[in-house]
Amino acid sequence: MKEMLNAIGIKSIDELFEFPDEIKCRIDLPSPMNEMDVEHEIVAMMEKNRTFYEMPSFLPILKPHYIPAIVDEIVARQEFYTSYTPYQAEASQGMLQALFEYQSIVAELTGMEVANASMYDGATALGEAALMANRIKKRGGIAIPECMYEAKKQVLKNYAKGVGIKIYEMPCYNGLPELKSHASIDAIYVENPNFYGIIERRQDEIIDAAEKSDALIIVGSDPLFLSIYNPPEYADIVIGEGYLGNYMNFGGPLLGIFACKRKYLRHMPGRIIGATVDKEGKRAFTMTLQTREQHIRRGKATSNICSNEALCAIAFLAYVAALGRNGLRRIALKNKENAHYMAKQLEKIGFELPFKDFFNEFLAISPVNASMLNKKLLEYGIQNGMLIEKPSNSILYGVTEMHSKELIDRAIEKIKMAMEALS
Repeated sequence: MKEMLNAIGIKSIDELFEFPDEIKCRIDLPSPMNEMDVEHEIVAMMEKNRTFYEMPSFLPILKPHYIPAIVDEIVARQEFYTSYTPYQAEASQGMLQALFEYQSIVAELTGMEVANASMYDGATALGEAALMANRIKKRGGIAIPECMYEAKKQVLKNYAKGVGIKIYEMPCYNGLPELKSHASIDAIYVENPNFYGIIERRQDEIIDAAEKSDALIIVGSDPLFLSIYNPPEYADIVIGEGYLGNYMNFGGPLLGIFACKRKYLRHMPGRIIGATVDKEGKRAFTMTLQTREQHIRRGKATSNICSNEALCAIAFLAYVAALGRNGLRRIALKNKENAHYMAKQLEKIGFELPFKDFFNEFLAISPVNASMLNKKLLEYGIQNGMLIEKPSNSILYGVTEMHSKELIDRAIEKIKMAMEALS
């Protein structure tokens, strides 16, 4: 190491990197262990984990969904599980067709004309949508709701910083962003359902604000929500978190849904799979609209996401194909039914529901200290919803088909016990 440092004229490895002091930390690694001891240590660590069945969770954003066994069977097939970028179409027809079918499902759900073969996740999809809007409009700005998930907002800021896109935050009133025209923006971003779980029904106002700004409309939505509600066909770009068929896995990996109107196809990032015919006239599939800059001349690429979450996209496809259109609708309706049942039970024990028009996430204001309530519920084996700063003492709940009425009733009893202990 000293020889290498001397050769390039520096004294330490630290001189190669520039990190702000506030993010620097020292990691003291344990001493080496043999394989058996490492396995024992990992098993001991894993015993701290609790499954949904052991500790029911009502956290929003990334929620538990039941995944049929057939999904695991399909994604475990070696032609999917071990495949890489399908540059050689003649050797990758199975993967290419599967990704084409995935794109078709996303296009149908979102109401858009074209879709790509996925981004990394919903947050990076938003970042890529902002860059795409900037390529089209070239003004260097995007308007977003002030009330949106902070982690997603931070990813967008990272994307915007490098190219000088200014972010304008629309203040929220009664849980909805204030829609105003702005002369310096490329796009207006809205979510449906939004961060508070509210269903956005102001289509005409959104279109009006975008037209006055001569801006694109980017809509972030939930694919399960889109199976029972009208797709946002008024949008220019639709993005989302592609969790269907994928386990929570401590937060990932997932995939980012990305679709748009056909006229913006050549500005769309990522990989696109097209249907064609081979020299014998048989139907075939291939990667299309892939300029070489995408892979080599990075500075001129529409996106530097040159890989993607292909296996997660296959899981998404397998899940939707296994359930079919009617099955997906039944799951979505069950999500909504369970969430509204939970909300009513919370109202009965003193919680306030500021917003009543929601899908499977909702905001509830606790009659006792929300932070203390969540801590007490952990002692009772319940992972309550996510604490929200505004309105004060609020909790954002996420409910799915996994939360049966029996489970919800048990949770409500635990919540009542916790409230009595804190009163």
